[in-house]
Amino acid sequence: MRNKHLYITLLAVLGFYTEMAGQDAARQAPRLVVNVMIDQLRSDYLEAFVPLYGENGFKRLLTQGAVYENASYPFAPTDRASAISSVMTGTTPYYHGIIGRQWLNRETLRPINCTDDPKQLGTPVPTQLATSTIGDELKVATDGKAKIFSIAPYCDAAILAAGHAADGAIWEDETSGRWTSSSYYSNESPNWLLSFNELKRPKRRIRSKKNAVKPSKNDDITALASLCVEQQALGDDEVTDLLCLTYHVGQSTSATMAEYRQEIQDTYVRLDQNLDSLLSRIERKIGADRVLFMVTGTGYSDEPSIDYSKYRIPTGTFYINRTANLLNMYLGALWGQARYVEAYFGNQIFFNHQLLESKRITLTEISQRAQEFISQMAGVRNTYTGMQLLSGTNEQTARLRNGFSLERSGDILVEVAPGWHICNEDTPQADYLSQLSATPFPIILYGVNVEARRVSTPVTIDRIAPTLARSIRIRAPNACPSEPLF
Repeated sequence: MRNKHLYITLLAVLGFYTEMAGQDAARQAPRLVVNVMIDQLRSDYLEAFVPLYGENGFKRLLTQGAVYENASYPFAPTDRASAISSVMTGTTPYYHGIIGRQWLNRETLRPINCTDDPKQLGTPVPTQLATSTIGDELKVATDGKAKIFSIAPYCDAAILAAGHAADGAIWEDETSGRWTSSSYYSNESPNWLLSFNELKRPKRRIRSKKNAVKPSKNDDITALASLCVEQQALGDDEVTDLLCLTYHVGQSTSATMAEYRQEIQDTYVRLDQNLDSLLSRIERKIGADRVLFMVTGTGYSDEPSIDYSKYRIPTGTFYINRTANLLNMYLGALWGQARYVEAYFGNQIFFNHQLLESKRITLTEISQRAQEFISQMAGVRNTYTGMQLLSGTNEQTARLRNGFSLERSGDILVEVAPGWHICNEDTPQADYLSQLSATPFPIILYGVNVEARRVSTPVTIDRIAPTLARSIRIRAPNACPSEPLF
């Protein structure tokens, strides 16, 4: 009798695992993953214009996809470069190193772009991205057979989304207006890209309501994506390929609020048409049951310039260059005249470490003195050192720590009050407004093995890469500690 019960139990267990194996086999890996980043996407705008959309663009994604409504980036500050890098690596700038589109090179004391090669400028490269991306891991897992391309309106977006091992990264050259690529990936541009530049150039510019000629980059990205899928045979075999696209919905900050809102509406409606075209063409070619789309935003939004003082809202300007000069005078009174502040960039101050060593002044000592001095200035809410960020326990210091790099960030980070501007009069770098308000945006997954649902629970974007990795059945990027979304 006992053996009979054991036999029945074994049959049940065997049946369970057989069923699970059948389900797992039914969950085919996608032939093509399309990773869509929409620079400055905002949930409030996305939802406000729903009545103006067609049925097969945003509406299709929102009704047939898995929509995570409350997405966020687990670090601050956020810009296009740090956002795209974090989505592709599944980690934060603390690990992948891309703290922004630019930072100060400590060796030259000059700003350096995130896609520059510090040793040899000229060719955009992904080498400053310190970890692997989902595309890199796909190349490794397929012994180089997977095809990976990235198309974006900007060089940094294209390169960082492509990662280290891609087959090509394509963007629009700001000087010539032609779509170009980096010799890091290939010495020659593909013929279909050369043909696109020659044939599409006369038709690619449209006139706005102000009769000013402006490029319709999103239209070009959709056209190039279709060409890339067709000409590079993406998704044509059982080896998963990856196509990374970056669209843009942010507008000029110099427009009035009324003009800004109208431009935003026009841009979202036109992007809806582009997504309709993109989804339809790719699904027709490869099959709706063999493609996975991921759509999300970059977590920030450039707003038109606002004069808070006009509405009696507290505001002001914090001048980082004046602060550095005054700080040098103060430190000189303590330890003798010298250039203690070696450089400043954004809201960061860099000390002259060689000078400190020669004077036997510890970094902790000068940082404490500097923080006490800076904290007395108007508009300063807080100051941080790297060690304070690394040992901080509250949510704000955790977000700042995740966006911090020991090699690339300054010795002192100045946090100014919300509504205040940070300005550097010594460089052409534009001033920026300090804001703590979050930019709402979703994560949307649509396609193979995705069930339609709405999820209101807050999620962070570092979970996108492991979700894609699980769908493709490969390892997540090498610095990604997060769990998949499903």
